[in-house]
Amino acid sequence: MDEKSFKYYGLSPEILESLRKLEYKEPTKVQVQVIPQVLEGRDVIVRSQTGSGKTASFGIPVCEKIKTEFKDPQALILTPTRELCVQVKEDISNIGRLKRIRCAAVFGKQPYDEQTRELKQRVHIIAGTPGRVIDHIERGNIITGSIKYLIIDEADKMLNMGFIGQIETIISLIPKERITLLFSATLPDKVRYLCDKYMHKPVSIEINHDVEIPEGIEQQWYKVSEDDKFDLLNRIFYIENPESSIIFCRTKENTDMLYKELKNRGYSCNAIHGGMLQNERLHKMQSFKKGEYRFLAATDIAARGLDIEDITHIINYDIPLEDESYVHRIGRTGRKGKKGKAITFVCPDEVDMLHKIEGYIGSEIQYKEIPSIEEAEKGKKAFNANTKYTQKIRADKGSMLSKDITKIYINAGKSKKIRTGDIVGAITSIDGVKVEDVGIIDLRDNLSYIDILNGKGDLVLEALQYTTVKGKTVRVQKAIK
Repeated sequence: MDEKSFKYYGLSPEILESLRKLEYKEPTKVQVQVIPQVLEGRDVIVRSQTGSGKTASFGIPVCEKIKTEFKDPQALILTPTRELCVQVKEDISNIGRLKRIRCAAVFGKQPYDEQTRELKQRVHIIAGTPGRVIDHIERGNIITGSIKYLIIDEADKMLNMGFIGQIETIISLIPKERITLLFSATLPDKVRYLCDKYMHKPVSIEINHDVEIPEGIEQQWYKVSEDDKFDLLNRIFYIENPESSIIFCRTKENTDMLYKELKNRGYSCNAIHGGMLQNERLHKMQSFKKGEYRFLAATDIAARGLDIEDITHIINYDIPLEDESYVHRIGRTGRKGKKGKAITFVCPDEVDMLHKIEGYIGSEIQYKEIPSIEEAEKGKKAFNANTKYTQKIRADKGSMLSKDITKIYINAGKSKKIRTGDIVGAITSIDGVKVEDVGIIDLRDNLSYIDILNGKGDLVLEALQYTTVKGKTVRVQKAIK
């Protein structure tokens, strides 16, 4: 069987069906090399750039190996940022959904109570930022004894942010007999130190030894003074007519100023940076992913962990200070073989920085003359027409996966001495419903949420109106998303 097919790896029917509904056509380069190593139980060091499909490269085999009947977590994924943590949880949850795998995300600046409630249930995989993971372990909310997989994601960024001490603390709190997977865009000395000290005969995998920009990304740059940047941005908008664009700034102050100017001009836009409250950032990120607005002004916080397939343009309003940041920024467009354009504004005293980036990526970025007012006016009509139509709401990555899944709500939980087995028993007593039709159950104090699989949602909803759970009459309805 062809190794460029997920069937080649002997994955379970549930995982294969999830991948099909998620439209994973065939394994990427990193997945081809990583998946079999993890399935065979080896430690792995992966050097791979953004957009290579690395989350699925560990998510697929780890989900395959998870034993869903165990209550305590079996895998721990460490991420440097909250945004990446949420993205990883979403990806893992989608891959493992039909196998009933639960993944929890824990990160700072979010209330402990909500995270604690989730961790007290059956959770198979935890994605988290180091500090919050340690807090939950110390509070007894994360039981580490069954952790068999430790995944350190974006290791170079993690260590640059000063997390090495916390990572070593976490390693000291989890079993020594485990499989460790480390993913990094680069392998500086601190990362190699972690590998040498804590990994057992790791297999080294390197994807894109040289920096590679996806062929579908067209790169351009303009020389422009700081004062003229916004005027140039308007002209670029009219000429390029982007469907969806991230505009990167270096600082949160620049991001806020740009957002105000965009808003004052009536553009469909929002902004995101590290100075915002966590819930606000997550909400804005999700809204942009759904296509609720057209432009997102952002700092480099959006350069990693944002996986949106339909971003047509990346605009570096401020040229990045680090060469690697350029690659991560423009990697938000041209994803999964689609076309994209990356445009960089360069002040006269920053041209050397642009040439340094060219040396880093190993290719020349096309220089463009600033378009005239007349050229911009020609495109203004089409741009405005595109602005007036209702923004197309993008389907969630898991929409196909959710098509045959109905989430239902019942007004009974732990306080009524209801257990997961009681709910499963009541549902499977319905004619035509089997155990494999019952998905993830979220059992809370006074209510419960249940995924009903295989298109059996309406059947279960109707039948439960006349069925008791553990002898108790319950109110049941379709859950509001």
